[in-house]
Amino acid sequence: MSDLPDRRLNAYRPDLAEERLRGVVEAANYVTGTTCVVCIPVVQLRSRPELECGTDTELLLGETVRVLDSGGGWAWVKADFDDYVGYVPDYAFTPVVRSLTHIITAPRTFVYSGPDLRLPTVQALSMGNRIKVVDQRDMRGTRYFLLEGGEAVIANHCAEASLPLGGDYVSIASRFLETPYLWGGRSGFGIDCSGLVQLSMMMTGRTAPRDTDMQATGLGTPIDRSELRRGDLVFWNGHVAIMEDEKTLLHANGHTMTVSHEGLNEAIDRIGWLYDQPTGYRRP
Repeated sequence: MSDLPDRRLNAYRPDLAEERLRGVVEAANYVTGTTCVVCIPVVQLRSRPELECGTDTELLLGETVRVLDSGGGWAWVKADFDDYVGYVPDYAFTPVVRSLTHIITAPRTFVYSGPDLRLPTVQALSMGNRIKVVDQRDMRGTRYFLLEGGEAVIANHCAEASLPLGGDYVSIASRFLETPYLWGGRSGFGIDCSGLVQLSMMMTGRTAPRDTDMQATGLGTPIDRSELRRGDLVFWNGHVAIMEDEKTLLHANGHTMTVSHEGLNEAIDRIGWLYDQPTGYRRP
């Protein structure tokens, strides 16, 4: 087994590495990177600068990254939120020039050209997207938040960015029911099992590693199956599910290709023939 740091969380190549890895890995040059902010609702992060390469995770509007290198239409970045490293199209970022005041709390919502639901939509946003609100307006009983360009979002689909949505991340995860399963997905447009855990926890002010194996070893504490309760996690090799109560779980899964409910015993029986029994249980 290699003693080199995990490439998902540590930025290094033969020609370049992040400064904190000086003396840990060999590289021709070391950089600290430039802080930028994601400027589109969702962008896929890949392990190579190729569109044919599968998605490892996604970055969301308003999240900050350190750009370590760029060229050929791609940027090599490290996400500030969870340290994930990879390549994204360079059009997805801008310099950090403004503070963001609110975060989207609905799984999906629209940006309208003005404060009226009858006006054209100009963009779709996901839960976790961060925006700057400059004013508000009421129209026929609906309150809108106004953005810098005059566009508007539904105020009830937003919350102040500094205020987490309470402590029950399971209730947040349940808002994603029937959202399509998407490998590497981390948004209301498509999400995978560990992305559902991470994004739901983020919305309640908690942090979680991105991938299932990271969560299985570094999130919370191990427990026995007999102790399972709401909010606990069940792990298989390459999969994680959230307990809604002692008998039912919620997960983004490739069986239904959605976020869905399933009985714990039924899930264990169904998954077992292909992926064996659960590898562990944890209380985050």
